[in-house]
Amino acid sequence: METIDEESMKEQLREEMAKYEEVGYFRRLLNMFVGLGRSHDSREYKEAVIELQRQVAPLLAILLPAIAAIILFVVTAVGGPTEKKFDVEIAQVDKEEEKLEEIEQPPETEPPPDMEVEVQMDVPSISPTETSAEVAPPTAEPQSVKVATMDAMLQIKSPVTMKSVAGTARNAGVRGTYTRGGAQYGDPKTEEAVMKALRWLKHIQLPNGSWPGNYGKAHVGAATTGLAILTYLAHGETPASQEFGKTVEKGLNYLIGQVQESGGKTVMRDVDGHEYSFLIATYALCEAYGMTKNPNAMDAAEKALKRIIKGQTPTGGWNYNMAPITKEAPDDLSFAGWALQAIKAGKMAGLHVDGMDECIKKAIKCLQTRNFRKGGFNYRAGQNPTGLTATGCLAMQLLGFSNTPQVKAALDYMKDWIPTFNKDELSKKTSTGACPQYYCYYATQCKYQAGMAKNAIPVNQVQWKKWNAEMKALYPSAMIMDKNKDGAPLTVKDAKGKDCPVGHWVNKDVHTTRPVMDTCLVALQLMVYYRYLPTTSLKAAEIEVEVEALTKDKTGEVGVSIDL
Repeated sequence: METIDEESMKEQLREEMAKYEEVGYFRRLLNMFVGLGRSHDSREYKEAVIELQRQVAPLLAILLPAIAAIILFVVTAVGGPTEKKFDVEIAQVDKEEEKLEEIEQPPETEPPPDMEVEVQMDVPSISPTETSAEVAPPTAEPQSVKVATMDAMLQIKSPVTMKSVAGTARNAGVRGTYTRGGAQYGDPKTEEAVMKALRWLKHIQLPNGSWPGNYGKAHVGAATTGLAILTYLAHGETPASQEFGKTVEKGLNYLIGQVQESGGKTVMRDVDGHEYSFLIATYALCEAYGMTKNPNAMDAAEKALKRIIKGQTPTGGWNYNMAPITKEAPDDLSFAGWALQAIKAGKMAGLHVDGMDECIKKAIKCLQTRNFRKGGFNYRAGQNPTGLTATGCLAMQLLGFSNTPQVKAALDYMKDWIPTFNKDELSKKTSTGACPQYYCYYATQCKYQAGMAKNAIPVNQVQWKKWNAEMKALYPSAMIMDKNKDGAPLTVKDAKGKDCPVGHWVNKDVHTTRPVMDTCLVALQLMVYYRYLPTTSLKAAEIEVEVEALTKDKTGEVGVSIDL
């Protein structure tokens, strides 16, 4: 029987158990260095290489922070903080008033003789003598929009340049470019007249921020204030402007405060009997929001736009007080003109109210079918063309339909028109009714849009140049220069404290007691050069209106069958 060597067995067991014991960190390092010195074919060398790979990560974790700390210490010690001293010398600069070249005053001309004229009621009546039965009286606690402060205003490019929104701002540089003279543009005299009008409007503004109607005898502030604000905005004036900032701020805050909820719908307080004022004020609020981004202007404009859209007739037009009446509705184009200008301005300012696109489509269909007849646009559906041909024409142009047969016919209908303050001189063949400047306001824009459009045909270019030449000759010379009680010229201080004359315009008709309206309409024409560019010059802003998708149902009403 074989004898077992107990000591030898114990030694073998110890060797086997040693293989399963965990070797300490420093022991592993020692074995690694020993193994690296052995033959590359040996087991010890291969185990040493594996161990070296394991040690790379912890070695880097220790060495890198240590190296970074040493570098930081050296840099801090060598390049320690140094104190730099600057000698500041404050110099007092004597301010010297900038002297501007005096602009030659246009020659005074005798105003046209007074004439007795027959008034045709197809223009806005901003008189408070009528009260709409449709408008519920304000509640005991009117819910007015909270007025924003100046901090809410932003000076940005105007998006209400219709299709010229890209690359154009209403500022001094742009105004200078477009009033440099020439057959297609304004000149220093037109811009001088505009400044006199802006200063006159500033001079007569009421303490509450509104403007008077009939020289203060009647107050329809929503209309006059809306027109005045549109005039200032057209010139690029916002609450941030140096000379007219406070004027615009007060007027805009007044308009915002006009918008209230009463009887379940949006109303305005100081409006005329037919609510032309509501539309004009909404137009101003939309454009003001586009140029200032005032959140309260946005809130007020959206509420007003909702009512205008809701108040559209089933046939696609509008009537006094936005009354929801039957399919036999007259579709008053004079009223609709301001509604469409407000909607277009809201669209361009980014106010996308529910139903806006459908509303525009129905309006286009109404203009083409109900308000167009015998080569022109009429006051009400079924009638013959009037001076409101310019209103319908501009609405079509602003909505992207400049090349339609209706617009081409309307431009031909207006080809013999001339700028005037007398209704009997506007056209030899057209029945225009009262207030010729109301029609000139639209005609100026129509002819400008057609004559200055990209690829404009020669006849439209000639018509615009002819109209523009007559307008520039008439309007500055026809301005009424205001005087003090002692007969001296009335002046106001400009932004630099210089005394500047003021002036305004009036029509020779029933509107002679409404100088704010007349003055704003003329001033807006003299700013057409830089207020916005032709609608056909920028494709991106065109509203895609699928008019052919509008059909008539059995009742004769126009319906919409299109997916937006």
